[in-house]
Amino acid sequence: MALYSPSSSSVASLSEVSTAPTTPVAGEGPSGPPYVLVLGGLGFIGSHTALELLKAGHNVVIVDDLSNSFSNVQNSIREAATLSCSATGQTMPSLKFHEMDYCSPGLALVLESYNISGVIHFAAFKSVSESIASPLDYYMNNVCGLVSLLKLLGSYGIKKFVFSSSATVYGTKAEQGIPLREEDVVHHPLTYERDGETVTAIPGAMGLTSPYGRSKYFGEAILADLAYSDPSWNILALRYFNPIGCDASGLLGEDPRGVPTNLFPVLAQVLTGDRPQLEIFGSDWDTRDGTAVRDFIHVSDLARGHIAALDAKVDEPFRTFNLGTGTGTTVSEALGALEAASGRPIPAVRAPRREGDVGSCVAANSRATTELGWSTTESLRQSARDLWGFVSRVRAIRAI
Repeated sequence: MALYSPSSSSVASLSEVSTAPTTPVAGEGPSGPPYVLVLGGLGFIGSHTALELLKAGHNVVIVDDLSNSFSNVQNSIREAATLSCSATGQTMPSLKFHEMDYCSPGLALVLESYNISGVIHFAAFKSVSESIASPLDYYMNNVCGLVSLLKLLGSYGIKKFVFSSSATVYGTKAEQGIPLREEDVVHHPLTYERDGETVTAIPGAMGLTSPYGRSKYFGEAILADLAYSDPSWNILALRYFNPIGCDASGLLGEDPRGVPTNLFPVLAQVLTGDRPQLEIFGSDWDTRDGTAVRDFIHVSDLARGHIAALDAKVDEPFRTFNLGTGTGTTVSEALGALEAASGRPIPAVRAPRREGDVGSCVAANSRATTELGWSTTESLRQSARDLWGFVSRVRAIRAI
């Protein structure tokens, strides 16, 4: 995830920033074996998606500028994938890594060095609060960077594109207290059946509460306009809800460079002693216990949704999908799940609401189930157990 930097000074050549050569080698190049390009692939969701791709037999090339991740994550991905492949008796696919800004000129050399079958784009800034403080950075990276990326991919004929979107595109529709459907936010007029009636959805969004959410909405609109102008593109936008947990191996977890803002990495920091307590933002929401309701989804389930998207045969050039469980859990309930998994109390205090937050956000996921053949398999309790396994491993390493 990186700031948009169109000047050639950002990355001089692939050889200066990459662990792979600048020219094709045996078995690589445009005529070599297919690779899935994962932009921002060392972050939390990106790394778990790269792992699931490897488990599913895909070769993977990761591009990440390490602005919000660490280079050693690639070793954890490789180790976890090797363990999985060994257990199932499959051959370990190829994993490559290039350190660079996804907007840099060096990305063209990556595209020339591999047979890219599809692209998954995670290289966006993602903090609601940070976007409010620095909106131009978010629009430059998340919107301007996306446009430049699409023009580059199109020039190479790479038109299979999976976009990391967000439930924030629903804005204050989430406050209605019912599961959010993809038809609630569209970018071209759409007529569909809802509760036995024919409904026409009008393009637009209601109550977007942050520059981050607007940048995701703008990104989807750009992708929709591109796909409908050129149906040779195959673009799927996956609207995330609240990913939690980590791979069951305990080798991967959420470990951002900056201050985490998501619930479970904050809880992990409390458990490791890096943070004294959890702040629960808002205790006066109109929910069953006053804390915000979220659709918490295990990150491995979310990652597998990307494999389903890559493999999907969708009739439309652009299609959106919710990736969530369809079940709402309060922040207090999620806290209780991790306390049960760890067997210890987690100190928490109530704090005022944060700017840009909404009280409830839950997915309707029938479209993904029907059209992608995807559904969640991991529970909130399993998510908490897996996170505790990762935290326990970190604690043991620190104790050595």
